[in-house]
Amino acid sequence: MHACYSLVKMCSPGEETTTMHPTPHDTIRAVSWADDALQLLDQRKLPAEHITLTFTEPGSVAQAITDMVVRGAPAIGITAAYGVVLAARQRYLQDGAGWRSSIGQDLDRLAASRPTAVNLFWALERMRRAIAGLKSDPVAALLAEAKRIHEEDIAANHRMGKLGAALIDHDSAVLTHCNTGSLATGGYGTALGVIRSAYQAGRITQVYADETRPWLQGARLTAWELVQDKIPVTLLADGAGAHLMKQGRVRWLIVGADRIAANGDAANKIGTYHAAVAARYHGVRVMVVAPTSTIDMTLPDGGQIPIEIRPEEEVLSLAGQRIAPPGVRAWNPSFDVTPAELIDAIVTEKGVVLSPNPARMAALMG
Repeated sequence: MHACYSLVKMCSPGEETTTMHPTPHDTIRAVSWADDALQLLDQRKLPAEHITLTFTEPGSVAQAITDMVVRGAPAIGITAAYGVVLAARQRYLQDGAGWRSSIGQDLDRLAASRPTAVNLFWALERMRRAIAGLKSDPVAALLAEAKRIHEEDIAANHRMGKLGAALIDHDSAVLTHCNTGSLATGGYGTALGVIRSAYQAGRITQVYADETRPWLQGARLTAWELVQDKIPVTLLADGAGAHLMKQGRVRWLIVGADRIAANGDAANKIGTYHAAVAARYHGVRVMVVAPTSTIDMTLPDGGQIPIEIRPEEEVLSLAGQRIAPPGVRAWNPSFDVTPAELIDAIVTEKGVVLSPNPARMAALMG
């Protein structure tokens, strides 16, 4: 392990600045603002189709989040921030000086679009604070704030990429679950940002990606991202991960998070807990990579994190084709919670917490 890391490794602000322009092994952007509108790469269509959808009103943005046109906690937050800009423009045109009293319902609808990803509520609260200081036409100021949220996310991802990569030995192979890359963030990625940085530094030679049922984010999105950026990737069924670990093929399980509690428990895509239990048994280290906007210090532990239950049909069918017999029911939690005792490192843009517990998480956030 890199010698400069203590149990909580803090980082100085301003150590690094990053633009929104892609860098080597980083060519994808899922969320953008262009021609006075929000543009989202439709992740439901990947990898077969590369379709960008344009949004000009907030209700359709909220629906796009619910329908998983965009997914990944940081990307959801950024999308919601741009949704607030569209809401402000619409309300100002309709209500003039009364826009502030009518925009609340738009923010509430955006907040209800997905319940687990805390970045959504963090971004909306930041936009609410920006709204509170405005008196006239709000659009320019709120757009500037949304763009700052977007740019700061990319810069944070590059910081996390460097910090996480430093924990990985040279010539390692790693396993990841779900999609935590440019598609899930403003750009570069959280866990996939670490993988990008480590690959560029020669620390990672091979990435294994779980397929991630039922939406197949690993197969459709992570594998696609890594192929686009020429990073070697091998796909495996979710149930094959323990066997891969038993063979000694990987040294780290590297994942993202949608919400992290004050004690270090981390909610992530369903199947992460399963993989983390197998990792602990086989001596594979577990790294959770997420910005501090994902950390919810109001929740003492992961048992308090709301878990979204999505429609049964997502499990009962595949690509619109039913795969289960009539009469079968399905249970479809979208996330699970990995206890802090199974996590070796939480990597944020502010620093790295090793063997997370309440005191070390408080030290990071303090």
